[in-house]
Amino acid sequence: MNVYHFKKGTEICNYSYSSKILSIRLNRQRLVVCLEESIYIHNIKDMKLLKTIMDTPPNTTGLCALSINHANSYLAYPGSATSGEIALYDGNTLKTACTIPAHDGPLAALTFNSTGSKLASASEKGTVIRVFSIPGGQKLYEFRRGMKRYVNISSLVFSMDSQFLCASSNTETVHIFKLEHLTDSRPEEPPTWSGYMGKMFQAATNYLPAQVSGMMNQDRAFATVRLNISGQRNICALSTIQKLPRLLVTTSDGHLCIYNLDPQDGGECVLIKKHSLLGSGKTEENKENDLRPPLPQSYAATVARQSTVPSTSTMPGYSEDGGALRGEVIPEHEFATGPVCLDDENEFPPIILCRGGQPGKAKRS
Repeated sequence: MNVYHFKKGTEICNYSYSSKILSIRLNRQRLVVCLEESIYIHNIKDMKLLKTIMDTPPNTTGLCALSINHANSYLAYPGSATSGEIALYDGNTLKTACTIPAHDGPLAALTFNSTGSKLASASEKGTVIRVFSIPGGQKLYEFRRGMKRYVNISSLVFSMDSQFLCASSNTETVHIFKLEHLTDSRPEEPPTWSGYMGKMFQAATNYLPAQVSGMMNQDRAFATVRLNISGQRNICALSTIQKLPRLLVTTSDGHLCIYNLDPQDGGECVLIKKHSLLGSGKTEENKENDLRPPLPQSYAATVARQSTVPSTSTMPGYSEDGGALRGEVIPEHEFATGPVCLDDENEFPPIILCRGGQPGKAKRS
């Protein structure tokens, strides 16, 4: 794993591990490296190894989540290979926070909200999504994505204000759930036949088995998107663009789709723009539904600019060789010009680069 300073364009350090790196997570306080049966936690400011969590349950996909709020730096990872147990670890105090029995089956997706106060999870079945409070682990919400078929959840993400939760899978439908609880203080509705039957149905759930009544009380999607592809991996994000909530979907065939999200009524999201990310720069725009000024220059045009990241062979800095065997502590850095001290309030945090210069990847040992 090579760590580079994005703003300065210098190499900070490199590490070798005893097995394949499956995933890397970082915030302004911690850098987490996940292997199949161990997790390494580094301090961002000097890149020293703080903790090695050994003998974790087999985690072949490198599933883990780190809170982007560095004030708490909570880390979540599977606590079991056969059930949906979540192990919650405090990356600041370096202590186990709690264990959450989230699902019956193995986990498939984990994500924190922006403040690190909520954690969402989904199992390999992909039918139910649950949200828990952090650090207590109490269940706050339970959403049903579907009932008829199992799916592979490929993306699970909160909006920045934590009002919405988006889930996408290998199916053509993207689901958006709204995190709200209806209170009993609502004004009394006029008596109607449908209202009467609704109350009777709700009362009946008290006499049904817990599994059946729980399924009836699960909230359905607040808004949905139907993609024109199915069976492919896609990644979603909920963002605010021009002061309006938008859903961004990046598909594996190389497109970025931007949808309008109605925060009041939900329903079917409307496609606004579709960008090609494969270098063609082609943009398809739905002018009938885009009532705002045009969006800024496309992402494809932005990434097409020549990269300014210097070659790794010319980057000054320091490195260390060797690595560590299983169970051993990685040795401290061999400084070349002095200790690294990142001011995370005024400097961008480091990013991970492979030898080819692509961000977000790590060099295998």
